[in-house]
Amino acid sequence: MDTPAIRPGERAVNKGLFLAVIFVGVFGAMNANLMITALLVEIATDLDVSVAVAGQLATATYLAWGFSVFAVGPLSDSFGRRPIALGGLFLIAGSLLGAAFAPNFESLLAFRVLTGLGAGTLPPTLVGAISDVISPAGRARAVGSLLAAGMLASVVSVPAVALLADWGGWELTFIASGSLSLLGFAANWLWLPKDRGERVRDLVIFSRYWSLIVLGFFQVALTVNLIHRVVFWVMVSFFAAYMIHTYDVSLGLVALPLAIIALGQVAGSYAGGLVAGSRHRALLIAAACGLGGVCGFLFFAVELQFWVAVAVATLGTGLLSVNFPALVALSTEHSGESKSTGVGLMGFSNQMGGVLGVAVAGGLLGSAGYGGIAYFCLAATVASVLMAGLFGRQLRTGNG
Repeated sequence: MDTPAIRPGERAVNKGLFLAVIFVGVFGAMNANLMITALLVEIATDLDVSVAVAGQLATATYLAWGFSVFAVGPLSDSFGRRPIALGGLFLIAGSLLGAAFAPNFESLLAFRVLTGLGAGTLPPTLVGAISDVISPAGRARAVGSLLAAGMLASVVSVPAVALLADWGGWELTFIASGSLSLLGFAANWLWLPKDRGERVRDLVIFSRYWSLIVLGFFQVALTVNLIHRVVFWVMVSFFAAYMIHTYDVSLGLVALPLAIIALGQVAGSYAGGLVAGSRHRALLIAAACGLGGVCGFLFFAVELQFWVAVAVATLGTGLLSVNFPALVALSTEHSGESKSTGVGLMGFSNQMGGVLGVAVAGGLLGSAGYGGIAYFCLAATVASVLMAGLFGRQLRTGNG
């Protein structure tokens, strides 16, 4: 991964330290976003609501994240990466610590909205920072590696959250996660590079969005991404609850399966960077959508043996993790000087997939059980594969 030539008067960026603080920021955002999936049963029991209602905590987080990633791209492109990233990290830390002391479900829901708003600022801003520092030749792999590193939150923090909640209650998990985000804020304050001085500091919002939305690539990529992420977020959000209810295991015992399926997501995210650079990317994107969605259907529709179910969920979420980083990396090649705006659009479709998926799946869970969720996943899979197959010619690389 080469860096652009250093202009006179500029300080060289320490690439290793730069990527390290970027990783800390994305890890904190993903931890704040995903931790709620391990806590739905615990929170539902403690606050006297159903799991379907508790699942709306995830819906609120994804909705706020989606709004944030949509709005923050032009701010980052116009005013710089550093202030937006620091503001997002500070909001994450404050909202997580506040959630630990929420007296009821409604106040917890409000804090989760703030968490989503803060966490949503980071992916487009930090991918934009990578685009500023890393040359186009190495950018796809760097973005794939970054999002894979972010998914380590699923491997490390989500199982840790389950164990910590089983030992000390769900409130303690928010205190621990908020403290982690404060450390991330400090690291980025000290070492995140300052923006280049030539950035035009004019807030141009609609023209940035319009210049990208009219491109065929974004029209296809946003639609494919939204539909297939519906299945991904349904599997991730209801995995722990399904395993607890179907196999009668404790929250603590779900920690290991949570770590296993998260490893699949890390591998899939890293593979996304490789897919972005492949000449067969459209075929690979469609295949990942289809095979991952079939695994989602089987996971919820068939009561498999415990470890077989874990394996199917691992394969499914891993395959469904391939396309988002691939499409994000490709978006930086089509978005010119509005790279954070392009990444924000991809992030918006990602989170809207979460909002749609979790909201519909929560309703189906209450009315038709997990079988209803299975057929919902299958329908979304078919739609995503058809879209990627019919319009795959649009998913080609741009000019950087």
